[in-house]
Amino acid sequence: MMNPMRSMPETWGTVGSALLTFIFFQDMIRRYCPRELRRYLEKWSIKVSGFLNPYISISIHEYLGNHLKPHEAYPIVEAYLSVNSSKDAKRLKAEMGKDNGNKLMLSMDEYQKTTDEFNGVKVSWISGKSSPPPRPMLSYFPDPDKKYYKLKFHRQYKEMITGSYLEHVMKTGKEIQARNKQRKLYTNGHNKSCWSHIVFEHPATFNTLAMDSTKKEEIIEDLLTFSKSKDFYARIGKAWKRGYLLYGPPGTGKSTMIAAMANLLDYDVYDLELTSVKDNTELRRLLTETTSKSIVVIEDIDCSLDLTGQRKKNKNKKTTDESEKRKKDTKEESVSKVTLSGLLNFIDGLWSACAGERLIVFTTNYVNKLDPALTRRGRMDKHIELSYCKYEGFKVLAKNYLEIEAPHPLFPKVEALIEEVEITPADVAESLMPKSAKDGPAKCLLNLIHTLEKCKELKDRNQQDRSFEFVKEESKIKKLNHVMVARSWEPFYDSSKEDYDGLPPVKKTVTMTGLELKIERRFRLETETH
Repeated sequence: MMNPMRSMPETWGTVGSALLTFIFFQDMIRRYCPRELRRYLEKWSIKVSGFLNPYISISIHEYLGNHLKPHEAYPIVEAYLSVNSSKDAKRLKAEMGKDNGNKLMLSMDEYQKTTDEFNGVKVSWISGKSSPPPRPMLSYFPDPDKKYYKLKFHRQYKEMITGSYLEHVMKTGKEIQARNKQRKLYTNGHNKSCWSHIVFEHPATFNTLAMDSTKKEEIIEDLLTFSKSKDFYARIGKAWKRGYLLYGPPGTGKSTMIAAMANLLDYDVYDLELTSVKDNTELRRLLTETTSKSIVVIEDIDCSLDLTGQRKKNKNKKTTDESEKRKKDTKEESVSKVTLSGLLNFIDGLWSACAGERLIVFTTNYVNKLDPALTRRGRMDKHIELSYCKYEGFKVLAKNYLEIEAPHPLFPKVEALIEEVEITPADVAESLMPKSAKDGPAKCLLNLIHTLEKCKELKDRNQQDRSFEFVKEESKIKKLNHVMVARSWEPFYDSSKEDYDGLPPVKKTVTMTGLELKIERRFRLETETH
């Protein structure tokens, strides 16, 4: 009888020797076997393994193609497996449930396996991810990993699994998605080359926006009409998208308007940071990774990149120092190379139709700084000006912050002052905000009235200063008028020639501090000077 303690090392030695022999022959084949023969052997090895292996696998990747477009089935499968994954998987991911702070949603972590049963047939689901191939040189924008789910089943059930079972997975997954769906806020600032997200929980609605009610209803009607116009856009041959340009002074509620749009339509929000985008190709890829029923936002677009200056050409530009040029090229490698042309193609080029039912929203404080090609109709279809707060907006804020409505004894005073000054909704909201638990509505309104009075005093003082400067400049121009008239009688004019400054001797316009003074110059003939 053999000693099991002595046979164990011998067994491991035999296995190690066989493994080394296999590695040796594999290396010899890789080195000295012709490439065509290797491919032929690989093809037959796959056929043999497929013949011996009775199982079939179906992979569902997170993205289609070369990481271009999200696979619509991937999140549906993820939702379906979130119900059954806790049975077999030993590593799970936990997320907060929708509108329930006490319940966690579980899903499979990477490289985990779970089983499912359908009509008495057992199948396996495996989660995994594949790393992208390394780039030939160091890159500041590495490619992200590609996640996938793999379905494995016996080949004798192929017809049932590829038919009724997958239909069951899609239907059940969509139902679970609808129950647990949470709006998401995406950004490209974290990983730069792809989107990362958090749960979108902004509470803003159109009812809480401080703006004119008529204008508010017009915007709501426009948004709802767009969301129901899939057939209309298909009939007229346009991509199902719409552009909105929100402009106005800082603090007028542009970001709040975007949140209200997302809550009204139940859309996800993609907050695009242009300065983090490497080039136009990266911008195009980010666009293709967005989903339908979403809002793509570029805030403060006039400050994001120097998009207006790219149309100007400097013909006299010369490079005198090669070292400075090399430094400039090195610096530009880490700076975004997105161009105006790339952004225009992003808005309404061929790639803009990659996903339907999508809004593109730009915000700016200075609309006149933007290139007209960026703001024209067809790209930014609707222009919405968000201006200073007036009485209608104040009433909305008073209801939101103080829970009071007209009539109120202090409202007429506020109405009289707020129509005379320029104050943003953000400043009005700050004045109405209770600073203490003891502050009641009356004290908050008095704080606002005090703020409005200070704004009015400042406005009156500025008007007085401008009036004083106007009188001062007018006196200077009168003195200049006397000097010009006195000089106009000097005998320096020759009627056979042009004026001394090359202009006809009829009228001369002098511009000084924004005021135009037309001075009639009279000249004597040489015969009258004697």
